[in-house]
Amino acid sequence: MYPGRNFPPRRQNRRENVNESIRVREVRAVFPDGTTEVMPTAAALRKAQELGLDLVLIAPTAVPPVAKAVDFGHYQYDLKKKQHDARKKQHVVQVKELKFRPNTDDHDYDFKKKHAIRFLQEGNRVKAVVQFRGREIAHADLGKKLLMRFAADLTAYGTVEGMPRLEGRNAHVLISPVKTLIKSEKPEKPEKPEKSEKTEKQGPSTPPAPSAS
Repeated sequence: MYPGRNFPPRRQNRRENVNESIRVREVRAVFPDGTTEVMPTAAALRKAQELGLDLVLIAPTAVPPVAKAVDFGHYQYDLKKKQHDARKKQHVVQVKELKFRPNTDDHDYDFKKKHAIRFLQEGNRVKAVVQFRGREIAHADLGKKLLMRFAADLTAYGTVEGMPRLEGRNAHVLISPVKTLIKSEKPEKPEKPEKSEKTEKQGPSTPPAPSAS
C-alpha cells in the first residue's frame, strides 16, 4: 500500500458465500426438510450436494454463521425479486410547491387546487406559497387568508402542519397527505360494455319485397 493513500475495504463477492468458497469452519446448516444442525462446513456442503443443492451462507455474521441448502440459481432469483418488490413499495415523499399571488383569480386557484389534490393522493406534501411584490407586503393578511382557504379546501385530502408563516416576502403553509387516501395502485380500466345482440347491431332487417301477382 502506498503511504498516504486510503483504499476502501474489499467488497465481499456473493460467490464467496457459496459451496467451497465458504471460509468459516462451522455453520448452522438449514435443510429443505426444516431440520437445522450445527456442523462442520465441509459436512454441511457434502450433505447439500447429496441432495443436489448448493450450500449458501445466508447469515455470515450470526454465531455460528447460518448456511442453507438451496438451489443457488433459484435463491438468487428470489432474492432479486424480493429486493425489486421492496423498492416498488418504497415511496420517497416529495414537497410539491404551488405558488400564488395575493390576487390569484378563481380559475388559477381551482387549477392549483386540483394539482394539490393529485399530489396529496400520490403521498407527497404540498407547500402553498403566496408571493408578495412591492407594497403588497403591507397586505400580508390577504395572503394568509388565501392560504387558510386553500388548506380548508384540502381537508379531505391532507392535514395542515401549523398556521401560515410569513418569511421575507413569502407566506407559506405545509400540508401533509392523509395516509388512508394515498393511491397505491393505478385505477382500474372500466369494463367494456357488452355487445348488443346481432339483430340490434345490424339494425332492423329490410322487409321482403312484395311478390308479383
